[in-house]
Amino acid sequence: MGEFSWRVYGVCFFAAFGGLCFGYDTGVLSSILTMEDFIFTMRGRDYLTALEQGTLTGLLLAGCFVGALIAGQTAELISRKRTIILASLIFMIGAAIQTGANGYAMMVTGRAVAGLGIGGLSMIVPVYQSELAPKEIRGRLISLQQFMITVGLMIAFWAGAGTNINLTGEATWRVPLGIQIAPALILFFGAFFLPFSPRWLASKGRNEEALQVLAKLHANGDVTSPFVQQEYNEIIEQISQERAVAITNYLELFKGRNRRRLVLGMLIQVFQQFTGINSIMYYAPQIFKQAGIGEQSATLIASGVNGVLNMFATIPAILYMDKLGRRKTLISGAIFMGVAMLLCGIVMAATGRVYFDEAEGKHNVDMSGNVNASYFCIVMIYFFVAGFAYSWGPVGWIYPAEIYTLNVRAKATSMSTAANWLMNFVISQIVPVMLADITWGTYIFFGCCCFIMSVIVYIFFPETKGKSLEEMDAVFSGSILAFRDIRAGRQNGLDTGVNEKAGSINSEEKI
Repeated sequence: MGEFSWRVYGVCFFAAFGGLCFGYDTGVLSSILTMEDFIFTMRGRDYLTALEQGTLTGLLLAGCFVGALIAGQTAELISRKRTIILASLIFMIGAAIQTGANGYAMMVTGRAVAGLGIGGLSMIVPVYQSELAPKEIRGRLISLQQFMITVGLMIAFWAGAGTNINLTGEATWRVPLGIQIAPALILFFGAFFLPFSPRWLASKGRNEEALQVLAKLHANGDVTSPFVQQEYNEIIEQISQERAVAITNYLELFKGRNRRRLVLGMLIQVFQQFTGINSIMYYAPQIFKQAGIGEQSATLIASGVNGVLNMFATIPAILYMDKLGRRKTLISGAIFMGVAMLLCGIVMAATGRVYFDEAEGKHNVDMSGNVNASYFCIVMIYFFVAGFAYSWGPVGWIYPAEIYTLNVRAKATSMSTAANWLMNFVISQIVPVMLADITWGTYIFFGCCCFIMSVIVYIFFPETKGKSLEEMDAVFSGSILAFRDIRAGRQNGLDTGVNEKAGSINSEEKI
C-alpha cells in the first residue's frame, strides 16, 4: 500500500457536501424551534405543541425516507453522479420554500420537499464514495460524509445562536434557513465536474471509461498502473459473475446471500437512531434547558458548543477507522454512549424535581437547586455526543455502503438508508412525548439501547476493514455468528481480514 492520489480525496470530500446539507438542515430546526417570531409566524400564538414540533421535524424525515428509496432507482438508471445533482436541486427548492414560508403549512411543505433531496444525498453519497475509494482508506473517505454532517450541524447551531442574539423579527429564523441553500448550490454545480463511478460505468458496459476514471483517480492517468489494473480486473470479473444473478426487484434482496447483508445493513442504520443522537440534535435547546440552563441564548450557545464537539470528535474516525476496524469502533462507542446516557438520567432523577408545567402541558425537571448536578448532566451529554461522533456516526454510513455487491448496492443501500430515516421519523415523534412525560427516563431508555446494540454487534456483525468491495462475498460466507468466525480467524493467524500482516502475505491483497 502506497500513497493515494489527492484526486480521490478531493472528489470524496466534495461529494461529502451532501452531508453538509443534511447536517445543516437537521441542526437549523432545533435552533429556530425556540424563536418567538418563528413560533408566532407559524401558528399565530406564543408556543408550538409537542405534536407540531414533531411534525416539523417528522415531515423532513418522511421526505428523506421516500427520497432514499427513489435514489436507489435513479442511481442505477442515470448514475450515481447525476443522482447527486438531482438531489441537490430538489433540496434547494425545499430550502427556498422554508426560507419564504408565511405559515405552518408552507413550512411543512418545504420540509417535506427538502427531505426528498436529503434522503437522496444521504443514500447516494456514501455509495459513490465507496465505489471510488481504495479498500485501504475506504472507511476514512466515507467518514468524510459524517464529518461534513457534523460541520453542517455546528454551522446551523451557531447560525441560530448568532441571529437570535444579533437580529430581530423574521430575520432571526429566515437567515439561518436561507444559508442552507449555499452548500447545495455549490454541490449542484460542482457535481457536474465529478467523475462517474467506475463501477457504475463498468456495469453499463462502458469499460474503457471505467478504466480511465480509475487511472485518473489513483495513478495520475496511467492506465498501466498495477493498482489500476488490479482494481479494474476485479470489477470486471465481479460484474461478469453477477450478471448471471441480476437483481430486478426489491423482493429479491430478501433472498439467498443478499438477505443477511440487507438485515445487517438495515439494523446498523436503525440502531444508529436508537443511540438517541437525534433526540439530542433535534431538541438540544429543550434538553439543555431541562438540564438546568435557563436563558434561551445560553441554551443555544450550549447547543453550539455541542456542535463543535461533535465535529472535532469525528476527526479520530477519519484518521483511524481503517486501522481499528468497524466492530471495535461500534462496540466501544455503544458502551461509551450507554454509560454517559445512564449517568445523565440517574443524576437527573436523583437531584432534580419533576413537576408538571400547566402552561406548556408537560412535565419538566427543575435542577436549579443543584448547579453541579446540572453541569454534570450537560457534560454527560457532551460525552455521549463525542462517543457517537467517533463510532456510530461514521460507521453507520460506512458499513451499509461497503457490504453489498455491485448488482444490488444501490437498491440495498437505499433500503438501509430508508430504514434509517424511518426510525429517525419515529424517534422525532416520540422524543418530545418522552421528554414531556418521563423526563429523565428518556436518557435511561437510550442508555439501555446502547448496551443492547454493543452485544448484537459483537455477535452478528463481521469485520469489513481492509476488504475490497468485490471481496465482500467471502466476508459474509461464514457463520451468521460473526464472533465465531473472528475467533477462528485469530486462531489461524488470519483475524478474518483484520490482521494486516496476513493480508500483506496474501497475493490477492497486494497493490
